Amino acid sequence: MTYGKLYIVSTPIGNLQDMTQRAIQTLNEADCIAAEDTRHTAQLLNSFGIKNKLVSFHQHSKRERAEELLSMLLAGKDIALVSDAGTPIISDPGEELTKLAAQAGIEILSVPGACAAIAALTVSAIGAQKFVFEGFLPRDKTRETALRHALEHPYTTILYESPHQLRKTLEEIARISPDREIAVCKELTKVHETVFRGMAEELWRQSEGWEIRGEYILVIDGAQIMQREVTDEMILETICSYRKQGLRDKETAQQAAKQLGVGKNRVYQLMLEHKKQR
Repeated sequence: MTYGKLYIVSTPIGNLQDMTQRAIQTLNEADCIAAEDTRHTAQLLNSFGIKNKLVSFHQHSKRERAEELLSMLLAGKDIALVSDAGTPIISDPGEELTKLAAQAGIEILSVPGACAAIAALTVSAIGAQKFVFEGFLPRDKTRETALRHALEHPYTTILYESPHQLRKTLEEIARISPDREIAVCKELTKVHETVFRGMAEELWRQSEGWEIRGEYILVIDGAQIMQREVTDEMILETICSYRKQGLRDKETAQQAAKQLGVGKNRVYQLMLEHKKQR
């Protein structure tokens, strides 16, 4: 029996003219379309006169629905996977389905197009030769550690951020690395597309006057690690951050040493000295 194919279809992130002819053809010809938000995708399909079966595939149903979609693929049905905007799999639940499909021997095909992270990188005017994509920061107690880790990358770093968290994130970056160069990209490819460029502290203060709405992408210049001296205070601060997560001493030392690029023996020694002083 011939299996179906799984198409990863990119859609516009704002400007409908960025929809490719191949994407339109694929969405028309697939046996069904798996969408993060069927209502949102229905509007997109209507814009191009596409009439096809829609099934939901979102964060809260990903495992169960992924198995259902896999059964369809194994039965010979072609499925087109789309996200709310841009390229699927990037910061959305589609990864679960691709893993199952690959394990089952299903052919996975890319229908490339718009990607918000790449669009932001290209207009940021910050180094684009090597970059790291971090997506959304966690909302739990690991947030600060995750942000500090992101700011340690020697390469340009890309973050996604919601309007409700934008100023908080800018404030945190300004506190940790006030002179770090950042591009804050808003509503890319849409009517009100805007890119704010400057140093972290400068942009945080400017943001008080911004009309904050829509999704944001932060493109952050890489850390100048070779020029930075890691002080004992920096190591102790990092140790405390990991301890707050409930990590044991050995794990804490390993993670702190890896993040800061210092020897584990130095971290262990500081941990022991700090314990004696408490």
